[in-house]
Amino acid sequence: MNAPSNEPSARAAPAWRSLPAAIWALGFGSLLMDTSSELIHSLLPVFLVSVLGASMVTVGIIEGVAEATAAVMKVFSGALSDYLGRRKFLMILGYGLAAFTKPVFPLATSVGWVFAARFVDRVGKGIRGAPRDALVADITPPQLRGAAYGLRQALDSVGALLGPLLAVAFMMAFANDIRAVMWVAVVPAFLAVAVLMVYVREPERDNGDPAARAPLTLAEVKRLPWGYWFVVLLGAVFTLARFSDAFLVLRAQDVGLDLGYVPLVMIVMNIFYAGAAYPAGAAADHMSQSTLLLIGLALLIAADAVLAFSTSPLMAFSGAALWGLHMAFTQGLLSKLIADTAPAALRGTAFGIFNLVSGGALLLASVIAGTLWSAFGASATFMAGAGFALVAAIGLLARRQHAA
Repeated sequence: MNAPSNEPSARAAPAWRSLPAAIWALGFGSLLMDTSSELIHSLLPVFLVSVLGASMVTVGIIEGVAEATAAVMKVFSGALSDYLGRRKFLMILGYGLAAFTKPVFPLATSVGWVFAARFVDRVGKGIRGAPRDALVADITPPQLRGAAYGLRQALDSVGALLGPLLAVAFMMAFANDIRAVMWVAVVPAFLAVAVLMVYVREPERDNGDPAARAPLTLAEVKRLPWGYWFVVLLGAVFTLARFSDAFLVLRAQDVGLDLGYVPLVMIVMNIFYAGAAYPAGAAADHMSQSTLLLIGLALLIAADAVLAFSTSPLMAFSGAALWGLHMAFTQGLLSKLIADTAPAALRGTAFGIFNLVSGGALLLASVIAGTLWSAFGASATFMAGAGFALVAAIGLLARRQHAA
């Protein structure tokens, strides 16, 4: 699982300067949409529990079902983008659908409204995700894929940082009126759609070439190599160890952080995520990828341990910082591994299947997390996450030893 050596020309300039302009456009589109989504998401768990009276188990189910829905949609949209030979249309459709759901959150008067809005929002995410990730590989030279995925993820994480930061600022400005703050999220969502429509161009593909029009059949799925399926399995185990970020927000509130400052925990996480995502992605083009994955797992174990034993907001912030570093070391790298191991004509399908399996694992992990929290408390939830991460690390070490 080691990256191939770069060509001398790729070393002549920093990788970010050699990336196609469309990668930057995809990154800034992600930044704007994540600003919108995370502004709402940083407040949603508290909104559900404190305003609408939802239970912890309900929060876990809503988050798990929402993300699993996105994962299922990614299979169909990814395969359809392979078949059509066009990815931008599906990507814009997904971003547009997500933008139109944003006003529903501040208008919600029941848990059912929130559930419906999260469901439709995640359908939009599912439609755009696999075509966008496959498009990154389509327009980026192979020796720069780690940097490309790292840059897009870094800009996405900047948006995830700005969202909670705006939430804190507007919670102060609007005297903790959560509904009023959620209306702010509508603006960047529609700006994201505009940026992507205007500035993203996808490469021409020969739709008369059968390789560019992979049919939606089981036979085509069987063309995916064993190395790809190992990455899928690895991603699922990672996801079991890392349940919904909603539980970070709830942990911060649980240890005494005031309601208006609860989004700070997501700000801390995303500062570290955004700061480390591009360097970690660029490193994946040069060094052992299994080593980077092991570093990511070690960071997740440390994050879970700190959060399990947190007794103050400062400890919760420390755990969130480690959580963000774990995400930086693993998420872009897993995307690169999918792009590297899947045939070009099946990239959309490959990303879709990967996200379907990971989404199912997230549903299971979130329900388990909510149940453990309700039955045994927050510490049991995060210790269970550390246990799954330890199992993943042991499996990865065993495979590396076997390969050696």
